[in-house]
Formats: sequence, structure tokens, C-alpha cells
Amino acid sequence: MATSKKPEKPRTPGPARAEARCACGAVALEIAAPAQWAWHDHSAASRVAHGAAYATYVGTWKSRLRFLRGEDNLTSYVEPDTGAIRRFCATCGSPVSYQRKRAPNNLNIPRALFTSGVGREPRYHLRIDELREWAYLGEKLKPLKGFPGVVWTGAGKRR
Repeated sequence: MATSKKPEKPRTPGPARAEARCACGAVALEIAAPAQWAWHDHSAASRVAHGAAYATYVGTWKSRLRFLRGEDNLTSYVEPDTGAIRRFCATCGSPVSYQRKRAPNNLNIPRALFTSGVGREPRYHLRIDELREWAYLGEKLKPLKGFPGVVWTGAGKRR
């Protein structure tokens, strides 16, 4: 008599992980992917904290984040006006996380720290009213002759 086997159910893989690290590598973390949200932050606070025209963040619930190393190497700054907590690598100064006071279970991590995709594209712009006039907005660029890898908008029109 032949035995009939039940067909095996396909195994459901666990959540994918996305890894991030600071510039020196002292701090590394991972989040469950896809990230919960992503956006561009044009606020003055993020602009200054990152030293850039704007910061792009991906967000996750704290329960979906795990430090691989260096959690004890973080230093914190609390914004006096908002109570938001910004954490930085104490060795290299890389911004590592941003946590709003009103959302203590959420962590926002700079997108640039991730070494792979996070499963979520930034589609939102916060504080767009604080966008700086010098930020790149997608103008047409062309190669700068004699400088490989450098592009520019071209010379301004003469008056």
C-alpha cells in the first residue's frame, strides 16, 4: 500500500534585514526591511546636524532595530526646542538616529548609512518651506572639461 505524503508548505522567509553603519564602522545596526517609512527632511535642525542641504531618513519601530555593535559608542544631543534626541557616533561623529519626543517608539536613521536597499523609497518632504536656495534641484548638468567625475550647471549668462 502506497503512503500518500501531504505536500510540503512553502517556508515563509523571516523578515529581510537592512544593515547600516557609521563612517568609521564603530556603530552598526540592522532593521527589519522594508523600513516603515522614508522621507527627506529640509528642517534647519537636520540640515545642520548632517552638514548637508537636507537629510534623508528611513524610519522603523524600535522593536524592529538591533544594534550589531557600538550602541555604547553613541553620544546624544537633545534639541532644546523640541526634545528630539539625535544620536551620533562618538568616534567619527556620524549622525546615527533621530527620535522625536512625541514618538518614543520610532527611530529614524539616515538613509546614507545603509549598505543596501531598505525596501522603502522616500516620497515625502518635511519642512519644504525651509529648503535652501542653494540646494540642487535637478538642474541639467554637464561634464566640467579637464575634471573627470565633476559636473556643473555651466557658466551663467553674461549681461
